[in-house]
Amino acid sequence: MDVVQSPGDLSPSLPEHLWRGVREAARLLRQARRAVALTGAGISTPSGVPDFRSPETGLWRHVDPLLVASIWAFRVSPRAFFDWMRPLARTLLEARPNPAHEALARLEEAGLLRAVITQNIDGLHQKAGSRTVLELHGHIRTATCTRCYRTYPSDTFLPAYLEAGEVPRCGCGGILKPDVILLGEDLPREAYQQAVHEARTCDLMLVAGTSLEVAPASDLPFLAQRRGAPVIVVNLDPTPLDPLATVVLHADVALVLPTLAGLALSPEGATEEPGPR
Repeated sequence: MDVVQSPGDLSPSLPEHLWRGVREAARLLRQARRAVALTGAGISTPSGVPDFRSPETGLWRHVDPLLVASIWAFRVSPRAFFDWMRPLARTLLEARPNPAHEALARLEEAGLLRAVITQNIDGLHQKAGSRTVLELHGHIRTATCTRCYRTYPSDTFLPAYLEAGEVPRCGCGGILKPDVILLGEDLPREAYQQAVHEARTCDLMLVAGTSLEVAPASDLPFLAQRRGAPVIVVNLDPTPLDPLATVVLHADVALVLPTLAGLALSPEGATEEPGPR
């Protein structure tokens, strides 16, 4: 296993000590025929989307998630959820893909990546151009009435919600719940089953920007590894998968993934020594 640790302050170009691991990861990607990626909050933080657990910026730093973002709390007090969600919803709508999202889209377009499995609800993979995206935790593009189960596009109620904080309601009077997975809810059956299939049949898994702390998404790379697929981990902090991974890059995904994609997509890039940077 190649473990490559980055310094806290990364320069815009790839530091010399990261090249060995990135080149090995590129070689593995070029050899794979059924590679898939698993992404988490860390791939979107460079786009300004906060993660959940960072002590200074995480979404859970001032609230108990069970009180604002669980299905039980939503049923009792939807107002608390929508008050908490409002600034996040505005951030998600304004966010734009960063180089890490774009790198994965390039790999898919070139046929080196079959799918992106994501725990994120921001839709940035699709905005970057990825076509096969399995959203394990849902998305904010639609909302469903908790009474009659009618589904609405989010743009039909978002302006009033973002401007005045109005709790969105269906024509029947029921509350509209965004189609995101709250704590205590099952994952979307079709997306999860397809993700499990991808993990079981892939011949490489690229794990990017996730601490692998949230099950069952965190189980997927272990499933791939147990079936013999090499695993590449790109994450700032250590993960439980690191001891089993083939390549571990403790670095910024927005720095590493574009370089990794560039090497993998270059005919001679994966074996080429880095030039001056």
